[in-house]
Amino acid sequence: MRVLITMVAAAAITVSLGSPAAAAPLPVQYSLNAATATALARPDSAPPGSNDFTCRPSRAHPRPVVLAHGTLFNMTIDWQALSPLLKNAGYCVYAFTFGQQPASNYLGFPGAAKVGGTGPIEESAAQLARFVDRVRASTGAPKVDIVGHSQGGMMARYYAKYLGGRSTIDNLVGLAPSSHGTTVLGLASIPGVPEALRLGLGAAIRQQIAGSDFLRRLNAGGDTVPGIRYTVIETRYDEVVTPYTTAFLRGPNVTNILLQDSCSQNYTDHLAIVYDRRALSYVMRALDPSAPIAPCVFSTPLSGV
Repeated sequence: MRVLITMVAAAAITVSLGSPAAAAPLPVQYSLNAATATALARPDSAPPGSNDFTCRPSRAHPRPVVLAHGTLFNMTIDWQALSPLLKNAGYCVYAFTFGQQPASNYLGFPGAAKVGGTGPIEESAAQLARFVDRVRASTGAPKVDIVGHSQGGMMARYYAKYLGGRSTIDNLVGLAPSSHGTTVLGLASIPGVPEALRLGLGAAIRQQIAGSDFLRRLNAGGDTVPGIRYTVIETRYDEVVTPYTTAFLRGPNVTNILLQDSCSQNYTDHLAIVYDRRALSYVMRALDPSAPIAPCVFSTPLSGV
């Protein structure tokens, strides 16, 4: 009897303490404003749920997810929603800040000691390649899925096409990616503006101007490479990648999604698309076809909610 009582007491203690499997879900910040406050308070911090190099992919989600931020952004400010969302769903998720130039004084969004995404995109793609190798070595997974915002969604295509990513990427999801560059609301056609942008904001800005040598090379021979599934999620109200249709890809294994085609109340813009519930639900669906799509509700630009 004493042994039985001891066993019951031990079981009760175990239940009261809980276990990793019963841990409470991480909070998800569906707000660029809230993410900005977090980035200011904790610069250079990994977003919630990311960069656990002891994580092992599950049978349900066998591929780690690597997050690549946008130009002038960084891992801290860009992924306060998607990173915990993925972790709560059972994914191994990883994020890093690329394209930093130590000697520069470029201004960008808060969240990093040095602004990210300003260096030459070829070099950023090489950083992504090394980071993916580290993730694959840690998890034992042969392939990863990549989700990129803006430059991150386009830069990953350079990795896929020229740096061996075609053998290591399964899904490549772009949130408002600069796939074919931008006219910067038409300013890029004014002589001297592209050069001024490059001097003020870094080489990556100039490389993303529509018609640049970099983009011609990236898109030569087609937008896609065999063996990778591509998803582009874009908003009609993109004020950075202009016209917004330049975000979309052409080729096999491509799914292009314009948020307003199925939700006219969605007014999210380029900056806040990474905090928009419906946009992020399309990311989750791209990674897992059984994931639900969030209801169509009114959403605002510059915030995501």
